[in-house]
Amino acid sequence: MNDSRPIRAKSGTNHEGTSAHNRRVMIDALRINGELSRADLARATWLTKQTVSNIIEELERDGLVRSQEPVRKGRGQPSTPYGLVPEGAFAIGLQIDRHVTRAVAVDLIGSVLMRAEAGLPPGGPSTGAKVILDLVADVRSKLAGIVQQSEKRMVGLGVAMPGPFGVAGSGDDPWMMEAWQKFPLLERLAAGTGLDVGLQNDAAAAATAERMVGAAHGVDHAVCLFVGYGIGAGLILNGELYRGANGNAGEIGMALLFADGKSTPLEHRASLASLYQHLSADPADPHLHARINDLASRGDPNIKTWIEAAAVDLRWSIHLIETVFDPQTVILCGSAPEALVKRLIAAIGPLLPSIAERPGRMLPRLQPGMADPWSVAIGAAAGPISRAFDPRFAAILKDFL
Repeated sequence: MNDSRPIRAKSGTNHEGTSAHNRRVMIDALRINGELSRADLARATWLTKQTVSNIIEELERDGLVRSQEPVRKGRGQPSTPYGLVPEGAFAIGLQIDRHVTRAVAVDLIGSVLMRAEAGLPPGGPSTGAKVILDLVADVRSKLAGIVQQSEKRMVGLGVAMPGPFGVAGSGDDPWMMEAWQKFPLLERLAAGTGLDVGLQNDAAAAATAERMVGAAHGVDHAVCLFVGYGIGAGLILNGELYRGANGNAGEIGMALLFADGKSTPLEHRASLASLYQHLSADPADPHLHARINDLASRGDPNIKTWIEAAAVDLRWSIHLIETVFDPQTVILCGSAPEALVKRLIAAIGPLLPSIAERPGRMLPRLQPGMADPWSVAIGAAAGPISRAFDPRFAAILKDFL
């Protein structure tokens, strides 16, 4: 149970007709802080003790919260802490990338219970859609084999793939998955799985993973600089993921850099795809991630050359992010191997002077996040959990409509 540490929570409201919002506020407080007593929850959320008690009883009946052993502090009566029930909800996360698709199953607190991956055949969605549906079905079946109630408590399917969305391309641009974006993917997945389906770009999904179980957990203002096949930025503003008008917020990889009289997108210079080109490597090679991790660990000269050039561009990107968004921290994350991320962060320093350079900082300006090829799928799975349980202003409106 929470001790002397400050409790982080959003405020509820004691007005009538706001029960959905208050439920989400309570679940969010338990997710961020861990086990809390009713008194702790009332102080942190500004809800009355009676309102907290009513919601706790409701959440217990719904199988989302359970009481723990009473804890005695001082001379007063022992207090009963409450915590989330991991088996209270489940979600499937699906990553669709250029050569591979990954699926994971997570529980209410974001723990990964099942994972599987498959190569995507040539031909785009016409041949790949069945591979994806079979993969999701396999993960669900295996999850049901270890958790009997998983299907009854499944809240949705989250999908993540490279953006930008709704932008015209040349049709054969290796940086954009235009055929997949034009395909009625969400409709096909909803029909094939029977689940509610949501879509976000891979950088936003990685930020969702960081917010739920990673370096951005409990942080209200953070930007996750995602280094994968391309480059993007997942924006966590005021504790919520910001997607923009068309779901394309944070597409920093498309920002143009000017050198030698010509412009080049950032992701053509500092992404994993640019590293693959530098190494003359096949992006579809299933052993490529491990190979690059090994090369980076050993300080391979070709890797070092690429890092030195990429660090210059990423240093500029971080300066731009800090200037525009004023985050508490920038998190370097993505599908890049861990050894490569560590060397990149070392090479990026020292950071350029910016408005983020101030005394009394609680978090570093730049820190490592998940360096995991599964992070996007994990974040995609966290999406349905977030939509179902995170506090949002829309939850207040819902009770009045």
